[in-house]
Amino acid sequence: MSKFLSKINSPQDLKKLKISHLRALAQEIRDLITEVVSKNGGHLAPNLGVVELSLALHYVFDSPKDKIIWDVGHQCYTHKILTGRRELFPTLRTYQGLAGFPKRAESIHDILDTGHSSTSISAGLGIATALRLKKKEGKVIAVIGDGAITAGLAFEGLNNAGFQRENLIVILNDNEMSISPNVGALSSFISKRLTGNLARFLKKELEKFVPKFPGGENLLHLLKKGEDILKSALTPGALFTVLNFEYIGPVDGHDLETLIEILGNIKKMEGPIVFHVLTKKGKGYPFAEKDPETFHGVGPFEVKSGKIIKSLNEPPSYTEIFGKTLLRLAEMEPHLVAITAAMRLGTGLKAFSEKYPERFFDVGICEQHAVTFAAGLALEGLIPVCAIYSTFLQRAFDQIIHDVALNNLKVIFAIDRGGLVGEDGATHHGTLDLSYLRLIPNLIVMAPKDENELQHMLYSALKYPNPVAIRYPRGPGQGVSLDWEFKEIPLGISEILKEGKEIALLAIGHLVYPCLRAAYELEKKGISVAVINSRFVKPLDEKTILEVAKKIPCLITVEENTLIGGFGSAVAEFLLERGFKGKFKRIALPDKFIEHGELGILRKKYGLDSEGIKQEILKCLE
Repeated sequence: MSKFLSKINSPQDLKKLKISHLRALAQEIRDLITEVVSKNGGHLAPNLGVVELSLALHYVFDSPKDKIIWDVGHQCYTHKILTGRRELFPTLRTYQGLAGFPKRAESIHDILDTGHSSTSISAGLGIATALRLKKKEGKVIAVIGDGAITAGLAFEGLNNAGFQRENLIVILNDNEMSISPNVGALSSFISKRLTGNLARFLKKELEKFVPKFPGGENLLHLLKKGEDILKSALTPGALFTVLNFEYIGPVDGHDLETLIEILGNIKKMEGPIVFHVLTKKGKGYPFAEKDPETFHGVGPFEVKSGKIIKSLNEPPSYTEIFGKTLLRLAEMEPHLVAITAAMRLGTGLKAFSEKYPERFFDVGICEQHAVTFAAGLALEGLIPVCAIYSTFLQRAFDQIIHDVALNNLKVIFAIDRGGLVGEDGATHHGTLDLSYLRLIPNLIVMAPKDENELQHMLYSALKYPNPVAIRYPRGPGQGVSLDWEFKEIPLGISEILKEGKEIALLAIGHLVYPCLRAAYELEKKGISVAVINSRFVKPLDEKTILEVAKKIPCLITVEENTLIGGFGSAVAEFLLERGFKGKFKRIALPDKFIEHGELGILRKKYGLDSEGIKQEILKCLE
């Protein structure tokens, strides 16, 4: 058992250690994180980068009285280990085990359920304001990365926090900025001095007495200007100073002694503060340091070699097929451009970005901007393909409506991770998209049954006159062969894959295949089940639905989306208007946030595998 880590069951245990012992503890934590993530998958590089920062925060502050909010939350592993979850850590991201993100139900030390970026400053400001109004003690610390702070929400929070002057500490975890060792040393020296007791005392006294003398206000203004000029000359903190924050840093985020000393000083300060720390993604694990993009969110891997473990003979993923298809379409269509929001690798656009750098745009963690930027491109005749995960596209809901659909612009939304995503859990499941997209006028919404149909849908989207959303799942495809020649799918036309007489399954997306398996299994028992690959959520293939409804007494819709407002709701609304008198059932996800767990386990639990579909058919027949 480890020398120090085995003794840590709470932040109070951490405080019993000498500062000189923390470096050894940091290495023990890195070893544990690397070992567990190598087996379970997870966010490796971000977590290895904040080990010392996490230790320093819990060493200085008193959680949960002091509220530490982890922006995005994909860097909270050390925090979890230090706050009583060390023994449970091997269950990370497994079904009914520890979540990979902060989760209030797990611990009083997890302040906000997070998984999307740039929320920490606004939430932290709200908490700080509430503590003041309730006359409660406690510091509020928002830990945000250099990527997350680029989003509009983060700037809205900074602007309001600077105006309100609440006691809010923003830790800017910067793992992209480089700074020379000399400047870094000087910055650390200045940060220590300016946050020290004597400096803070002198500053307060000057602010009290200087204005009492003739011309004192002007003199005080000049003194403050001098401090700001000094900081601006030696640090990148001018922006935060303008926003009315006290800026401190940048400081080496792996220097525990300096972090603890400065955080100890900051704890005694009042007002909004930005503490800028420089960290290295993947710190301590050479493969993650060298390739932090791959090891940002990674599946199981071999610790010694850094080799990613892949299932043998696993078909290419939908993401891979999307990336390859877009390359082919770009050759055919010179006006096609690709946009992503800080997910070049995750959305399969790396090869596109390398072959067509002038036609590729990574706008950062700014989904709202990405969509309106795409609208601007479309206004000038380009064809933007916006590749964004389903759960992140939620952030741009108004922009899809107001800037794209209202103007009926030719923007193609490639929506990856539609449906359940597995181990990342509630914040990342794309289970709401069919519902929130279906209600938007002018928008065509479709989902392919397999990877071959995905490429044809992408090609067809170039031909359709309206904006198009194509939704596809995470993970491997069905393993079908791919047509080399693209085929245009007629707008709003479904596909009858199997005829039947007693039950008709109207399926959307990848659940078409479990429906087919269920139908063929029941056929062996003499039960006749039709299967329709619906393809389109909007526009519905009304003609085929009516024809099926006239011939077959029981219709069942199947989708990996929430029950409320999705594909099944669309079919139900249509049938109700047409006076349908037969049996009708919807198979979908319940009206709840779905927990994390392996995809097979979740689909089985919620009846979205072939066995679950088969059982629902039998119930319908009863």
